[in-house]
Amino acid sequence: MQLNNESFAIKTAISTETSRPIFIHIVDVNSDELLDIITANHGTHSISIFYSYGNGIFSSSTTYPTGYDSFPCAIFTGDFNNDNNVDIAIVNHGINNIMILLANKYNAFENQSTISIGPHSGPCSIVAGYFNNDNILDIAVANNGNNRINIFLGNGDGTFSAYATYTLGDQSPYSIAMGDFNMDNQIDLVVANKGMNNIGVLLGYGNGFFTNPIFRRTGSTSTTYLVTCDLNTDGRSDIVVINDDTRSIGILLGFNPGISEDQKIYSTGSWPFSVAVGDFNNDYRLDIVVTNAVDDTVSVLHGHGNGSFEDQKTYSTGSLPSSVVVCDFNNDNRSDIVVTNSNNNTVSIFVGYGNGSFEDQKTYSTGYFPRSIAVGDFNSDSRLDIVVVNQDSNTISIFLGYGNGSFEDQKIFSVGSFPRSVAVGDFNSDNRLDIIVSNSDSDTISIFLGYGNGSFEDQKTYLTGLAPSSVAVGDFDNDNRSDIVVANEGSNTVIVFLGYRNGSFEDQKTYSTDSLPSSVAVGDFNNDKRLDFVVANYGSDTVIVFLGYENGFFENQKPYATGSHPYSVAVGDFNNDNRSDFVVANLYSNTVSVLLHYDSVPLTAENTFAVDDASLLKAVAVVDFNNDGILDLVVANYGTNNIGVSFGYANGTFGKQLKFLTGSNSHPHSIATADFDGDGQIDIAVANRGTKNVGLFIGNGKGAFEIQYADNIFNATPLFIASTDLNNDGRSDICVAYEDTDNVDILVLRDTGYLKDQKTYSTGSFPQSVAVADFNSDNRLDIAVVNFNNHTISILLGYGNGSFEDQKTYSTDSFPISVAVGDFNNDNRLDIVVVNQGSDTLSIFLGYGNGSFEDQKTFSIGPSPQSVAVGDFNNDNRLDIVVANSNNNTVSVLLGYGNGSFEDQKTYSTDSLPSSVAVGDFNSDNRLDIVVVNSNSNTVSVLLGYGNGSFENQKTFSVGLWSLSVAVGNFNNDNRLDIVVVNFDSGTISVLLGYGTGSFEDQNTYSTGSFPVSVAVDDFNNDNRLDVVVVNSNSNTVSVLLGYGNGSFEDQNIYSTGSLPSSVAVGDFNNDNRLDVVVANSGNNTVSVFLGYRNLAFRKQTTLKTIRGSRPRSFTFGDFNSDRRTDIAVVNTAINSVGVFLGYSDYTFSNQITLLSGASPVAISTGNFNNDSILDLVVANNKDASVDLFLGVVISTTTPS
Repeated sequence: MQLNNESFAIKTAISTETSRPIFIHIVDVNSDELLDIITANHGTHSISIFYSYGNGIFSSSTTYPTGYDSFPCAIFTGDFNNDNNVDIAIVNHGINNIMILLANKYNAFENQSTISIGPHSGPCSIVAGYFNNDNILDIAVANNGNNRINIFLGNGDGTFSAYATYTLGDQSPYSIAMGDFNMDNQIDLVVANKGMNNIGVLLGYGNGFFTNPIFRRTGSTSTTYLVTCDLNTDGRSDIVVINDDTRSIGILLGFNPGISEDQKIYSTGSWPFSVAVGDFNNDYRLDIVVTNAVDDTVSVLHGHGNGSFEDQKTYSTGSLPSSVVVCDFNNDNRSDIVVTNSNNNTVSIFVGYGNGSFEDQKTYSTGYFPRSIAVGDFNSDSRLDIVVVNQDSNTISIFLGYGNGSFEDQKIFSVGSFPRSVAVGDFNSDNRLDIIVSNSDSDTISIFLGYGNGSFEDQKTYLTGLAPSSVAVGDFDNDNRSDIVVANEGSNTVIVFLGYRNGSFEDQKTYSTDSLPSSVAVGDFNNDKRLDFVVANYGSDTVIVFLGYENGFFENQKPYATGSHPYSVAVGDFNNDNRSDFVVANLYSNTVSVLLHYDSVPLTAENTFAVDDASLLKAVAVVDFNNDGILDLVVANYGTNNIGVSFGYANGTFGKQLKFLTGSNSHPHSIATADFDGDGQIDIAVANRGTKNVGLFIGNGKGAFEIQYADNIFNATPLFIASTDLNNDGRSDICVAYEDTDNVDILVLRDTGYLKDQKTYSTGSFPQSVAVADFNSDNRLDIAVVNFNNHTISILLGYGNGSFEDQKTYSTDSFPISVAVGDFNNDNRLDIVVVNQGSDTLSIFLGYGNGSFEDQKTFSIGPSPQSVAVGDFNNDNRLDIVVANSNNNTVSVLLGYGNGSFEDQKTYSTDSLPSSVAVGDFNSDNRLDIVVVNSNSNTVSVLLGYGNGSFENQKTFSVGLWSLSVAVGNFNNDNRLDIVVVNFDSGTISVLLGYGTGSFEDQNTYSTGSFPVSVAVDDFNNDNRLDVVVVNSNSNTVSVLLGYGNGSFEDQNIYSTGSLPSSVAVGDFNNDNRLDVVVANSGNNTVSVFLGYRNLAFRKQTTLKTIRGSRPRSFTFGDFNSDRRTDIAVVNTAINSVGVFLGYSDYTFSNQITLLSGASPVAISTGNFNNDSILDLVVANNKDASVDLFLGVVISTTTPS
C-alpha cells in the first residue's frame, strides 16, 4: 500500500513537571461537541483540563488544586445541578473527601465544594447514577480505609447529602461499578474486595437505599478488576472478574434476586494478564480471551449464551503475551485476535475461522517490550490497522492492514518516556482516526492527528493517565396456531411453547420426564381431538404420554416400559382403528417396540419384535411398502449390517422381519423412504457409515425389494440422509450430511449400469483380440476371437439369451493379433479381417451369412502388423482397411474393390511403434480420417483423409506412457469426434476432446486398473452419454468409466475377469436393450461374457458449501421464498447456525444464508407459525437447552425469536 505520507512528525511535549498524572477522563467539558481531557495529578494534588480546539490541538492545561496531600485518584463527571453543564467529582484519597467542581455558563469551575467521607476512610473509587429515580445524579464511593460504601444523594443544586453507609466488614473494596443485576430497573452496586476472596453486591431499592452487601466468592485473594455486562442476554447485568493469583477468571450471573449463584471458575493458563471479549464462533454469545503471560498462550473460552462457558482452548503466542484486542482484520465478519508479546518484541495475529477456532499465529516485529495495543482504520480504506506501544524503546509501531489479515511492516515513531498505553479516537471531529499514547515517565500524552490516509500531523503532547434432544410441532390449544414441544435431555424435561398469531410465544411451560428424554412425537392418543405427545426416555427405558387439555396444558401419564435405551419414537395408526400408535427403536436391546392405543388412555402391552443380537438399531421409519393400506416398519441394524422390513397386519401386529444385507461392515446409520425411481412405489435409501456410501433398495409395491449395487463410495462418512424432490421430476433426491466434513451433498439417482453373471467360454491358445457381430443373420450377436499361439480364429454363435455355442475355428496365417468385421464384398453378409503379426499379412474371411466362412485370402501389409480397422476411405461405398505396422512406423491403407479383394497397400508414416488404429471423421468434412497410437513415442497420430483414399501427413498429440489402444466417440455431445487412449505404463486413459477441425484439446487422464491394454466405447447405462470400458492385464479386471456427457468421466467401476485379459468388445448379447461386454483372456484361453443390467445408484449432483467447521447434522425442505422451488435448510451444529440454500433450477442453489442459532443446534423443522403463508423454521439447540424460531426465513427476518 502506497501512502501519500508514511511518516509522523516529530513530537512536541507539554510538560506536567512534577504533577505525575495517574488518571485520565475524556469528556466534552464545555459543550462544544469536542472531546476534552481531564487528568488527576497525583504529584501536584490537582486536576488539569485540556480543552480541544477541534483540530487535534489542545489548550494548555487549566489546573484546579484539590488540596494539600489530597492525592486525587479518580474522576467522574456528570450534570450534578441540572444546568446542562458538565460538573466534575474528584476522589481525594489522601484527605478523605470528594471534591465537586460545578461549571458555570462559561464552563469555568469557580464553584467548589467538598464532601467529607470521614477520617481514615481512604476513598478510592466512585460511580454516579440515579439511585432514587428523581433524575438528579447521586454518588456512591468505595473506601478501602474503613471498608465502607457511602451513598450521597444529590440535592439538584450540586450539593449532596449523606444518605446511607454500608459496612463491608473485613472486606477491603478496591473498585466499584454499577449495573442492574436483578432486572428490576433499579441500579445495583458491586465492589471488588482485594485480599478477601470475594466481591460484594448491593441491590438497589430505587429509593436511594441498597441491601446489605451480598458476598460472592471469587476464589482469589487478588481480585483487582471487574467489569459489568450482560453475558447471557437476559437483560440482567453480569460480572467478569480477573483473579490474578489463582490464574483464573470469574463469572457471576445476575438473576432475580441479585446475583443468582456463586461465580463459576474457569481455568486459564499461568498468570492471566489481559482479557478481552468477542464473539469468536458467530453465535451472538460473548466469548472470552485471556493472555497467559507465563505459559506464552492465550486461552479462549466459548460462551453458551446462558452465562456459562466451555473449558479453555489454548493457542501458543510469543513470549510473555501482555495485551490482547479483538477485531475483524480480514473483513470476513469473524472475530480475530491480536496479542502483544513483550519478551520477544512481536505481535501475534490469530485470524478466526468464525467457528471458535483460529489459524496459526502470524507474527510481526515491534519495538522493545510491546505493552499495549489498539486498533483502528488509520488510512480510511475500511481495513483495520494496528498501533502498538513499545515500553522499553519509547516508541509506537504502526501496522497498516491489507484487509486480509496481513499487515505492512511497522512504521516506528518516538513518543515520551516509558509509554504504557495507547488508544484511538477522533479528537478533532474530522472523521479521521487519531492516536493517543500515555508516556508514564515523562508525564505526557502524545497525540497524533490523522489525515485519514495513514499519515499524521506532528504529534502534540499533553498530560495523560491511564441440551434439547428433540422437537415437534402441533396445535396444542386448538387455536389454529402452531405450538412447539421440546424434549430437554440435560434437564429431564419437556417444554411447551404456545404460539401467538404473530409468531411469538407465551412463556414456556415445563413438564418433568424420566431420565434423558431423547425423542418426542405428537398425536391424538385418546381421540379427544386435542393433540398429545409422547416422549422416549433414553436413560430410564420408558416412554411417557402427555395428554393435552384444550388450553394447552398437559396431564402427565405414567411411564410405559420399552426395550433398553429407546433412541427414537414415531407415531402412526398401525391397526387402522383411527387411533395414534407409536413405535420405538431400542438401541441396546436390539428391538423395536410398538404400542397400540385403545379407546381411552391406557396402552396395550407392547409388541416387541426382536432382531439379531448386537444389531444396534440406529433408525426406524414407518411407511406402507406393499400397498395394502397398513403401515409397515423398516429399521437400520447397525451392528448386523442389514435393514429389516416388517409388514404390518390389521390388528397392529407385525410379521417376521425380512432382512436385506447392506454390505460387509457397512453399519447402516440412517434411513430415508421415498419413490426414488419414479415408478410410484416406495423405495429405501440407507446411509452406510462403515462403507461410506448410500445404498438403495428398489421396491415393487408388493413388498419385494431389489438391491442396487452401491458404488458411490464417498471420501467422507455419511451420517444423516433426507429425501425430497428438488427438481419436480417425480423422483426424490437425497441430501447427505457427513461425520467429518462441513459440506452437504445433493445426490440424484442415476442408472449406472452393472455388469454381472460372468460366463466363460473356451477359445484357442492365447486369444488376443475380440470382435462382435451377427455372423448368421439371426439378429443375435456372435463373437469372433483371434488366437495368437495356435494361428486360428474362433467363432462363437450367440443364442440371444447371453449364452453361446461352442467355438468353431478357422485357420489364419502366422500369429494373428487383431480382428475387425465388415461386409467386404457387398453381399449383405458380414466378413472378417485378421492381421497376422508373424507373416506380415492380413486374412479375409468372407462370410456365408450362416455363421460359416470361406477359407482365408491373404494380402501383404507392413512388417509386424499390430491392429486393424475398416472404413470407406474413398467414398465409393466399398469398405477399405487400415493396418498399424509396428516395425516400420507406418499404417497401411488397402482400398477395397467391393468383391472381397483389395488394391496393394499404400503406407503413411506415424510416430514410433504404432500399436492400435481407429477410424473417424475428425475434421467434420464427411471424409474418414485415421488415428493411430504410438507406444514408443507416447503420442497419437491423426491422418486427415482427402476422401479419395489418400491422407495428409500425420499430426501428433501427446498422451500417456506406452499407449496401446485407441477408440473414438463423441464424449461431450458437441457433434465432434473425440479420442480415448489406454496408457499401459501409467495405468490411465487419456481423453482428447476434438475441436472438429482435426485438432484436439490437451489430454485429460483418468485412472484405470494396472497395465490397461484395450479400450472400447459405448453407452452402458442408457443415458445417451458415451462411456468407456477398459481391460487391465495385470490386475485381471475390466474398468467401466461412466461419462457425464461433457467430456469428463466418473471414477472407474471394476469387475474381475479371467487371467491376463487382452481385448474387449461391446454388444447386446441377450436382447434386453442393455449393453453387455466380452473380454478375451490370454492367460486362460477363454472369453468372459458380462451381461449388463440396470443399476440405480446415487451420484453427487451438487455440493452445498457451509462454513468451515460447521458440521451440518439435520435437514428440512420447503419453499422459503415463495418462488415454487424447493429450498434447503440445514443446522450447522458446530458453529451454532442455520444455513438456508435457496433453490434455483437444475439443482443449483444460492450461497448459504446464515441464521445464527442457539448453542449446538441438532434438529430443524418447518411450519407456518404466524399464519402469513410463509414458511418459518424452528430449531432445537442442544447445549443451551433452547429453541429458536425464525419467522419468514429469508424474506422477512433472520433473527430468531
